[in-house]
Amino acid sequence: MSKSLKALGLAVGALALSHLPALAQTKVTDQGISPTEIVIGTHQDLSGPIKFWGVPVSNGMKMAVEEINAAGGINGRKLKLILEDNGYDPKKAVLATQKMLERDKIFAMIGGMGSAPTLAAQDLLLDAGVLQLFPLTAAEFTYKFDPAKPQERLKFNNLLPYVESTRAALKYMMDWKGFKKPCLMHQDDEYGKNVLDGFTQQLEAMKVQPASITTFKRGASDFSAQIAKMKSDGCDLVVLGAIIREPIGAMGEAKKLGWDVTFLGATPVNVLEVPALGKETVEGLYAAAAFEIPYEDTAKGKVKDWLANYKKMFNTDANTQAIIGYNAIQTFAFYAEKAGKDLTGQKMLASLESGVPFQDIFSSPPSIFSKTNHLASTVTQVQQIKNGRWVLVKESLSF
Repeated sequence: MSKSLKALGLAVGALALSHLPALAQTKVTDQGISPTEIVIGTHQDLSGPIKFWGVPVSNGMKMAVEEINAAGGINGRKLKLILEDNGYDPKKAVLATQKMLERDKIFAMIGGMGSAPTLAAQDLLLDAGVLQLFPLTAAEFTYKFDPAKPQERLKFNNLLPYVESTRAALKYMMDWKGFKKPCLMHQDDEYGKNVLDGFTQQLEAMKVQPASITTFKRGASDFSAQIAKMKSDGCDLVVLGAIIREPIGAMGEAKKLGWDVTFLGATPVNVLEVPALGKETVEGLYAAAAFEIPYEDTAKGKVKDWLANYKKMFNTDANTQAIIGYNAIQTFAFYAEKAGKDLTGQKMLASLESGVPFQDIFSSPPSIFSKTNHLASTVTQVQQIKNGRWVLVKESLSF
């Protein structure tokens, strides 16, 4: 063979290899779609340590399904939501997912709860060709995908990523207040690791050494050792990779020691339950956030109506978690409608990746996905608890 032919052969071979991922077809199931119905599934913590998240998320989802079905469904098909309890336990999430795949034949998994439970069940979904949409975790594994693995295209997330939102909020606080000795207390799991990554990446970029990094187990209630260590290490800012009860416990412990330090929570801390349960203990707490939390006495228009309808339906006030659950279903419905009357898995995937923005009623940044980006938005806010309410401090922070 001549050198030129050999070179051409090598070039063609290299070209073919470089295009393999693009040519590989992503398997997307059509199960769960009938002429009258679309079956979707979710697993929430309804009985475990973060049922404060799982129950309102489930309520928001149920409300969205009821609204969509009352308005005639999606191109004439009603939504059927299968809801399972994962107890914030990865093993239970796997069993619930197997049941929904094999018995209920779900078309998509929407808004699964928690980093560790979602990660444990993810491969089951992708191997079955079932879309994993908008899980209730902003860990990187839920939206980053390897183009060489076609099934990873089935992951989409519309929540702020913990790494980027932690970085944006931490940078803002450091620049604004001039902190010199930041510390981190994080949950010892996939969620906490993402907050840790955001914390360490930002400090490296700013050439600042962390004064202290401590961890706690999921469901822990005693933070005396962690707070004592951070106080002795001279921390002037404590970042919390925590959820609801832990920020209250940590700040209560600091007050016991007479330690006046600034606390900054990752996005899961930005919920109504923290000031409602923590009261004076959590006054002054900052948190990264995705959108302003609506309050009934200040909300207007569609949001005011939505809050009233939620209260009527569930006999309790709506919160951040209910909004996130509601939006997860509404986002699915928007792209399923765009996919057309002859809905298939492939058409749903194409609709999600179309770049057409979905805008909710709560003035959140719009959700936009493409073939190369399965993360809706990275725009972060910082909010603070003042007089028992979350108040906007700074908006439009991003990386």
